[in-house]
Amino acid sequence: MRTADFDFHLPDDRIAQHLANPRDSARLLHVCGTALHDRIVADLPSLLRPGDLMVANDTRVIPAQLTARRGEARIGITLDRPDHAGVGHAGDWHAGDWHALARNARRLREGDVLQFEGDSELRATVMRGNQGGAVLLRFNLAGDAFGRALHQAGALALPPYIARPHGITAQDREDYQTIFAAHPGAVAAPTAGLHFTPALLNRLATHGIGRATVTLHVGAGTFLPMRTEAVEEHHMHAERGSISAATAAAINTARAAGGRILAVGTTTLRLLETATGPDGSTAPFNGETDIFITPGTPVRGADLLLTNLHLPRSTLFMLVCAFAGTERMKTAYAHAIATGYRFYSYGDATLLERQPQ
Repeated sequence: MRTADFDFHLPDDRIAQHLANPRDSARLLHVCGTALHDRIVADLPSLLRPGDLMVANDTRVIPAQLTARRGEARIGITLDRPDHAGVGHAGDWHAGDWHALARNARRLREGDVLQFEGDSELRATVMRGNQGGAVLLRFNLAGDAFGRALHQAGALALPPYIARPHGITAQDREDYQTIFAAHPGAVAAPTAGLHFTPALLNRLATHGIGRATVTLHVGAGTFLPMRTEAVEEHHMHAERGSISAATAAAINTARAAGGRILAVGTTTLRLLETATGPDGSTAPFNGETDIFITPGTPVRGADLLLTNLHLPRSTLFMLVCAFAGTERMKTAYAHAIATGYRFYSYGDATLLERQPQ
């Protein structure tokens, strides 16, 4: 497969710059077989059945965008993930060692010390530098002290296609966090979850739709474009995730009773696929995943997928093509563009039914 096979033209004015208000008023394109239905997210309870189980990602976005100085050089740092695997819930986000992406990384060498703007006490030593912009940093603070310093010095790493020439707003700090957010550690929001409101969750529960959560800390790699023309040559960045025994049991119980599994977002689907075996059963999980779901990859972890509209030539557009069928998704996206749907993180949503395996 070629990356160009997943290209399409998206006018700039289709890229959403602000979240819908209220959140569940966003448009929802329901892709059901060969049919396309224009709805809104608030219609979701009528599109699901009693006994279905909705699984959402409960990661919480941290202020991962930092500005550092090494002497006179000013360097942008975006935290990716902690280096201490297996500590705490889905990895300890307070850990002292972090993988990060750095602008002007060619200037960094092992042993360099960075001083961070916004907090005079926060420093980091470069443990490994200049690997395609990726660095390993060891901070001088850990635990709660690191968390406090990060909130003092850091900012949300909004996607580059959301224009904020004067910086992140107070509204962004509220909008770029899902209703499910509980466990800090994500660089980017699991954006399908941005569409939910307390009223919508209550209506789903009243309709007999179950709810469970998993945790996948979305890393900085989500912002990086694919740089290979052959799809098979692309390597996904690893991200830390966990599925509790209770959530795995809820998924398996719902499936055994005939309920469908709705993955809220591609991050949830990727984690479910990592932990779901050939027999369709989902196991507890705690570790890193770099799973790359492309057309031809069997999808067993979910029957339905709620997800936003994604970038052309992206791993996420490839994922939805794997889930619902490439030609169906190309048709759906052409319809979305023609009828004014809003794309990307702050945009509208799609509800996809899995194509027959």
